[in-house]
Amino acid sequence: MNYPFNAFRKGDISSNELIRQMIVFETTSQSQSQSEKPFISKEQDIQSLDNLLEELNELIGLKKVKVLVNEMIAYTEMQQIRRNAGLQSAPLVLHMIFKGNPGTGKTTIARLLGKIFCAMGILKKGHLIEIERADLVGEYIGHTAQKVKQQVKDALGGILFIDEAYSLARGGEKDFGKEAIDALVKAMEDHKDELILILAGYMEEMDEFLQINPGLQSRFPIHIDFEDYTIEELIDISELMVEQKEYVLSKSAKAKLYSLLASKKKRDGINSGNARLVRNLIEKAIRKQAVRLRHKSIYTRDDLMILLRNDFDFTEGEN
Repeated sequence: MNYPFNAFRKGDISSNELIRQMIVFETTSQSQSQSEKPFISKEQDIQSLDNLLEELNELIGLKKVKVLVNEMIAYTEMQQIRRNAGLQSAPLVLHMIFKGNPGTGKTTIARLLGKIFCAMGILKKGHLIEIERADLVGEYIGHTAQKVKQQVKDALGGILFIDEAYSLARGGEKDFGKEAIDALVKAMEDHKDELILILAGYMEEMDEFLQINPGLQSRFPIHIDFEDYTIEELIDISELMVEQKEYVLSKSAKAKLYSLLASKKKRDGINSGNARLVRNLIEKAIRKQAVRLRHKSIYTRDDLMILLRNDFDFTEGEN
């Protein structure tokens, strides 16, 4: 299976047991309405959700994200079960704010949540529509409303993910960004049972965006902070990445990569790039390996797979 590059899977957390422990109420009354039927009633749905939760928990890093997502899923399940049992319930508003640097897994988590909520019966399709400011903000009066309406229509039954959402609030008096925000809020109200909206971006910028638009705080009650990966986690990601491409890091290559990542993190701090940086370094190393092998007349299968230390010797500016 090929995985997205922004979040990688490894057996760092044991398989989730939420669904195996869950009580599923059987509906026997003929008079019971469709809305009162069990939240999850088919064995294949339970298995599908169980697999998705395991997929979530096998992602490298993202420990705080996993805890919050698992709590959110468990709460939503139990509220539905309470309702089916005739107890008071309070459904969770699932519109969210994702805050973190590029390459920390925000899009990957959003895509996985779409699948999870679909398996739970919350979303009909569970697909992800990923957009940015240019996909929403028009150039003339009435254009923005049309663009927002189309994006919302495409996302119905799934998740609308707006990257760098804070950019909607940046612009002069004649900018249509505020109109886009207002149109999105209206769409959330008009399609509250058909759409989940996720606003994503850098942590500081998103905090400022919410301060400028205080009314959004209550509409997006779930805030998830995506921390930068540690260097050790980035090395784990690099090993999975090369494995997916059918390459192998030699011991010295791994040490060199660690050194490159440490230097980059020390030099650039929060702008170090996370998983995107790892992907770029691996791709450059693969190209250098190709040049190195091209000068050989004979090479083995191992030669074609192994990345050596000198494949990661980049000139200043390359890394």
